[in-house]
Amino acid sequence: MSGASVAGPSVALWLGQCGHQVTVVEIAPALRRGGYAVDFRGEVNKAVLRKMGVLEDLRAAQTGGTAMRFVDASDRQVMRLPVEFAGGELEVLRADLSRILFEHSRDIAEYRFGDSIASLAEHAGGVEVRFRSGIEETYDLVIGADGMHSAVRRLAFPAQAVTERHLGYYVAGWEVPNTWGLTGDTLLYNVPGKLASVGPDRRDPGLAQTLFVFKSPVLSYHRHDLDEQKAILRRAFGGLGWRVPELLDALPAATELYFDAIGRVHVDRWSTGRTVLLGDAGYGATFGALGTGTAVVGAYVLAGELAAADGDYAAAFARYEARLRKAVQATQDGSRAGQFMAPASRLGIAARNRMLNTRFFLDQMLKMAQRMSNLIDLPAYPELDQLSSGSLRRNDSQESGNQPGTPRTAR
Repeated sequence: MSGASVAGPSVALWLGQCGHQVTVVEIAPALRRGGYAVDFRGEVNKAVLRKMGVLEDLRAAQTGGTAMRFVDASDRQVMRLPVEFAGGELEVLRADLSRILFEHSRDIAEYRFGDSIASLAEHAGGVEVRFRSGIEETYDLVIGADGMHSAVRRLAFPAQAVTERHLGYYVAGWEVPNTWGLTGDTLLYNVPGKLASVGPDRRDPGLAQTLFVFKSPVLSYHRHDLDEQKAILRRAFGGLGWRVPELLDALPAATELYFDAIGRVHVDRWSTGRTVLLGDAGYGATFGALGTGTAVVGAYVLAGELAAADGDYAAAFARYEARLRKAVQATQDGSRAGQFMAPASRLGIAARNRMLNTRFFLDQMLKMAQRMSNLIDLPAYPELDQLSSGSLRRNDSQESGNQPGTPRTAR
């Protein structure tokens, strides 16, 4: 498998417990520490997390959510969104979610950090995978769980089968010293087409987390060049008031920066031959489309269909897509985070504030998010449910996990 953020470790957990020999390759040298908070909503998400055995660990790590207080340049409140709007029913930092999923799967899957897939060549007996490190191995299946900019998708799928749509905005976030003594709400400041925000870090009171959103056409930059991305942010937000100058002053010292376009991916089919896409790699929307919960549920469905198919991976891939495609399309279409966070005009900002200051409209938005999180009709997979009860749990040291013929799976 390619990708060790959320979708990859989630499906590694299931497949490793089923007895598959799983390799997870991750381009980063270690688990990523940065990233914003993510949330889970609805019974479907909670049911899968419970089956995975990670729900209680996530509850122990939850942030408790943070209310969003929109302010003007003088810090006067213009609108406040309650905790349940921003944080769902269970909010955790993305870094904590990745760590917990890794801890639950590392004994039943091999993780390789600091490497990535360079080429794929499928033949009758499997997929020849060459890694950038020079390692070459053959795997029965390849799962691309490597996000919106998936290398697996680029290598395995024809360009005409993939549509990457830019939704007109970029989003960024980094860690700063909490020089203001922030302890409560996240503070958000708008000018047309831009949002700057800062809120307390729930793990360390000496730190704070930023979120910046800005309207822009497609930009040309290197995804792994932090200095170039920092320069883009300084150009986009230079000259703004409020706390923006102080937040930008902390940017040069940031060793981790989340920076990406707000976009959407559409793939005609989520699988080709022995390769299948999972999570954002196949059906992602960068921000605000319930992608984290969808990735975790998608991992459960993919693993369940593979277990039920008894080796017929083509049939498993087809059923996995058939079960999820319609629901995923609805959540992708609901992604309007950029327009919501940074309306393009003063009139748009005022209209958003007026609408969300009305309890009726706020309740309707909360109900819509709840409905979207429960769109997937969660199937029962006896093979996985037995594992979640602990009766068939396996690990690398058990003989069954290394028997000849055990399917090898590359992520």
